[in-house]
Amino acid sequence: MKTALITGASGNLGVAVVKTLFKHGFGICATVGSGGIPDMFKTMTQDARQVNLTDEAEVKEYINTITQQWPDLRAAVLLVGGFATGGFRETDGAAIDKQIALNFKTAYFVARPLLEYFEQHGGGQFILIGARPALQADAGKDFVAYALSKSLVLHLARLISTFGKGKNISATVFVPSTIDTEANRKAMPEADFSRWVKAEDIAETIAFVLSDPGQSLRDTVIKVYNEA
Repeated sequence: MKTALITGASGNLGVAVVKTLFKHGFGICATVGSGGIPDMFKTMTQDARQVNLTDEAEVKEYINTITQQWPDLRAAVLLVGGFATGGFRETDGAAIDKQIALNFKTAYFVARPLLEYFEQHGGGQFILIGARPALQADAGKDFVAYALSKSLVLHLARLISTFGKGKNISATVFVPSTIDTEANRKAMPEADFSRWVKAEDIAETIAFVLSDPGQSLRDTVIKVYNEA
């Protein structure tokens, strides 16, 4: 059995990924935020706990703990992140720092110790979450801090894939459009929900990337847009 780490596991996408990878036979280590650990994780995960992923020392200690307990850890699905609106006029340094901490540092602090572990243990895969505003300037002009922070995530994935060439280490970036969640439906009641992408569909695609056939992918950006 292969074990996967899922950060941000209690979010809408995180819960879908936990359910899907559990269904596909993965062992799961999950980190959650301040909202607590969902009851279903008691049966679906090997380990579930709160971890402050913006604290580099805490993350390093956590990674050391789970890799000792589950040496078959071969995948990390890094879902933690945050969203912010604002163009250049509204986006000061504090706003940029906050988005970089949420979207980039939470991924980097996990990836850094895991890269060393994967290199020493035959390889591993990273799944990271990008954003359309980081790919298209016209989509990012009103979300400057968010777009900049997600562009760092995209570049991080390229650096990981370059580092991992010949070492069986890869990084895949998923770029979803609007995810069909209850919160998004309430926020945009006039939208055509059928055009949005379902969290379960993203989760199944992640499961494919982590499957044996999916491991042949390299330096990949997967746009999960549906019709949005």
